Amino acid sequence: MATKIRLQRGGHKGYAVYRIVVADARAPRDGKFTEKLGVYNPNTNPVSVILDFERALHWVECGAQPTDTVRTILKNEGVYLMKHLKGGVKKGAFDEATAQAKFDAWKQAKANGNQAVVDANAKAKKEAAAKNLEAEKKVNEAIAKKVADKKAAAAVAAAEAAAPAEETAEEA
Repeated sequence: MATKIRLQRGGHKGYAVYRIVVADARAPRDGKFTEKLGVYNPNTNPVSVILDFERALHWVECGAQPTDTVRTILKNEGVYLMKHLKGGVKKGAFDEATAQAKFDAWKQAKANGNQAVVDANAKAKKEAAAKNLEAEKKVNEAIAKKVADKKAAAAVAAAEAAAPAEETAEEA
């Protein structure tokens, strides 16, 4: 039986959330599957992936063929790097502790990169909010100035209208 690691669609219209599953290659996309490995949500920024790392590594080592999108997800999560490092341990290129240290260093660098993206997005959002606030303040000041000018003009007009009325009252 040929097995595939693929995405299985969930969520609702316009908001797709996918399960990462191991299934028979002949099974339909949303049909019967062997095991659920995780969840992939492309709607968040950055994309969120919840993955059972050990089981995913097991299935990749057993020969399950991932689809292109799942292969990219597994590479980003480090499954293929760990497979590569385990191959180096089997060949005797380095020991298990060195392989784990290399993987941990890679994972830390990846986490730092992801945190930098999140921080940059938050900073850009904050700057945009501050810029919008400044623009709104300018608009409000312009409106307040127009209202003040209008009230002053109305007061002058009222004073001018009251002056002739007083003159006619004095004449009478």
